[in-house]
Amino acid sequence: MYKGIALSVLASMVFGVLYIFTPFLQPLDSEQTFAWRMLATLPFLTAFMWWSGDLNHISSIFKRILKQPTFLIWLIISSLLCTTQLWLFLWGPINGRGLQVSLGYFLLPLVMVLVGCVLYKEKLSAWQMAAVACAVLGVGHEIWRIGFIAWETVYVALAYPLYFFLRRRFGTDHLGGFWWDLCLILPVAIYLGFVHSDSFNLIINFPHLVFAVLGLGFLSALGLGSYILASRYLPFVIFGLLSYLEPVLLAFASMTLGERVESGEWLTYIPIWLAVVLLVIEGVLHLHQQQRNRRDLNLKLEQLERLKQEK
Repeated sequence: MYKGIALSVLASMVFGVLYIFTPFLQPLDSEQTFAWRMLATLPFLTAFMWWSGDLNHISSIFKRILKQPTFLIWLIISSLLCTTQLWLFLWGPINGRGLQVSLGYFLLPLVMVLVGCVLYKEKLSAWQMAAVACAVLGVGHEIWRIGFIAWETVYVALAYPLYFFLRRRFGTDHLGGFWWDLCLILPVAIYLGFVHSDSFNLIINFPHLVFAVLGLGFLSALGLGSYILASRYLPFVIFGLLSYLEPVLLAFASMTLGERVESGEWLTYIPIWLAVVLLVIEGVLHLHQQQRNRRDLNLKLEQLERLKQEK
């Protein structure tokens, strides 16, 4: 499970860096940025899968398509669930709907915890229940402060849990499944990048965009790939609660860009930050207990070895 936790933390950190990185992509609009993100991410993801030895997952899914052509329908649905979220993440802030999208990311971990408890019968520890209570307080205050729930909020909060649940259900919860998610959306990305708009000439006129797009592809492959792998290694409850690390890091990233937490927002952020702190404390205590158990086990083995030698 520690591998999954490390991957989840890495993904959140990369998404925080990616948030600070986005100003370098101007003057690309949200659709152009999405198109180039898909086109640039796939090669880096393929290279990473080659390095990690996961390329066989791509061919295994292709063989499943040949044996069961209707399986392609699920892959298309999976691609749409995944890539529309990636598009919304870029579209929201550029079109003045960033608040509604961010509220969806606050609700998302709670929905994933609910899915884990109801569908997978996962149990919450005392520390995790305290973290959920803090998160409910923070999210509840944010909903009360805004006064409504927009469609962007609902889509983020519900589509991602459905996406991860169905990936486990259809056996595509690995990097190969994510590779196909990106591959199947390439026709849309090509249309948005080269037919709907002439972003290629825009990149020629702004040479810094070449390096910005390459950086976008690398960071996206690293962050999204780590996130996908974490969803495979972690129980739904832990995976959901760790997702709160991302909005915390995004808040700190926003502050580095000059934004400030308004007085009315503190009751949203403080409980959520506290929820993350509680999870960190539980992790440290669990690690300490494991090390203690390992020391006790080694001590007992040494004692048994001495008894054998004495006999």
